[in-house]
Amino acid sequence: MTEKEIREIVSGVLERLNAAEAPKNEIPLEVSARHVHLTKSAVETLFGQGALLSVVRELSQPGQFLSDRRVKLVTPKGAIENVAVLGPERGEVQAELSVTDCRVLGLNAPVRLSGDLRGGADAYIIGERGMLDAKGSVIVAKAHIHLRPGDAGEHGVTDGQSVRVRVESVRPLTFEDVTVRVSEEFMPAMHIDFDEANACCADGVSIARIEKIDGGTKV
Repeated sequence: MTEKEIREIVSGVLERLNAAEAPKNEIPLEVSARHVHLTKSAVETLFGQGALLSVVRELSQPGQFLSDRRVKLVTPKGAIENVAVLGPERGEVQAELSVTDCRVLGLNAPVRLSGDLRGGADAYIIGERGMLDAKGSVIVAKAHIHLRPGDAGEHGVTDGQSVRVRVESVRPLTFEDVTVRVSEEFMPAMHIDFDEANACCADGVSIARIEKIDGGTKV
């Protein structure tokens, strides 16, 4: 047996041992900053006829990206500058903020999953070339987990279920009522906002671990 063959065998054994020791219920934790989603029409209203969203950086979820556009959110009680616009364009205008952001704007926005604008708060969105009266567009993003069907099976959860999640960090914290979202188009990740991230002192090495399935109804 050659030295190369021995090294390949040792390498294979170590890989199997590492895989066996690695916790199978860990999920990457990602922090979502305030941002807006725009329709194609809204992009042109805010940035001019024919304006597009160009990719600055790809996000963890396939097809999603940070664009080169920024906007200002304004209400009668406050304003927030330099808010990121994410792409691609969507079917509805949506602003996802933290509770702290909403207090700056004097808003009482509901906690919703992305795409659920029931009871959404109102704000004006201002771009380089125009303004949009975005009624019912503001929500506080609900903590959620993205999983592919295979990942969901490994974790023993299904789309729409509510779970309890432990975030391991320098200030460990357990989150209740975290919604599982399952799609072939996803990559595994738990998303929380900056208020939640500050509460648990999340950093680049923090991970999330599903502790308990609370049940729940599909959403």
